Amino acid sequence: MFRDYYYSLFHSLGQQVGFKQVKFRIKSKIFLLDATTISLCLSLFDWAKYKAAKGAVKMHTLLDYDGNLPAYVNITNGKTADNKGAYDIPLLKGSVIVADRFYNDFYLLNIWDSSGVYFVVRHKENIQYKVIKENELPDNRHQHLIKDEIIALTGVQSKNKYSNKLRRVAIWDDKNEQVIEVITNQMSWTANTISGLYKSRWQVEIFFREIKQLLHIKSFIGISQNAVMIQIWTALITILVLKALKAMAKFNWHLSNLVAFIRLNLFVKIELMLWLDKPFEEIHDPPPQNQYQGILF
Repeated sequence: MFRDYYYSLFHSLGQQVGFKQVKFRIKSKIFLLDATTISLCLSLFDWAKYKAAKGAVKMHTLLDYDGNLPAYVNITNGKTADNKGAYDIPLLKGSVIVADRFYNDFYLLNIWDSSGVYFVVRHKENIQYKVIKENELPDNRHQHLIKDEIIALTGVQSKNKYSNKLRRVAIWDDKNEQVIEVITNQMSWTANTISGLYKSRWQVEIFFREIKQLLHIKSFIGISQNAVMIQIWTALITILVLKALKAMAKFNWHLSNLVAFIRLNLFVKIELMLWLDKPFEEIHDPPPQNQYQGILF
């Protein structure tokens, strides 16, 4: 029920608010894919098998780039590999999925490619391939781009799983002083767009940090599997409503400040939208009793 309620809110409230970020010059819908492990005490949560002395659940999340809200979440036990938890994600034809090296599963990538979905995935170091063509890099700009080439897989198993050509882009990460190598099935976008798409993947890490730190999803009230699932989905509903409030408010809220101020004012009789727009203005008279706080819904 809580899961269905989240998706219902996401498809109505989440889309109406119109969250926007820095836009890419592409028409494709952008999704960021990753998973996070939520540790649990195995002696209490004996159903959450992970390691010999540890318990955990894993939250496989497909994040919508517009708004940084999950379009799909698959909650599994901690043992489930990241790529295995991604087989059931809904695929939108013409969209692009951006993911880390844990999703460098050529059987999975072939499913995405066959479904008309683009991908930008960091590849593993032991990938075997041959270069078919080397694309020219732009002169005197985008100096972080090292290579842009068309490749074909040569490993026996990987070639059987994915037989089409791939594009390989090597990027210099100045912050961490390392080379990042990604593969994609998109041949027409610029190498700088591919680079920017992979860089945007860090938004999903920020989302995981927000939901764990702001909503305390690391500590649970109940110990049954159903209780844990309810608390996770309740947290997702809460983060959606909070981001909706943040987007609708005229005041430039930081999400952490909004959470803190709402906690302080939870039982204060104020008009919601007026307070969101002007949180530091003193209101002398309480709102009329016939007003309702139903604007949000």
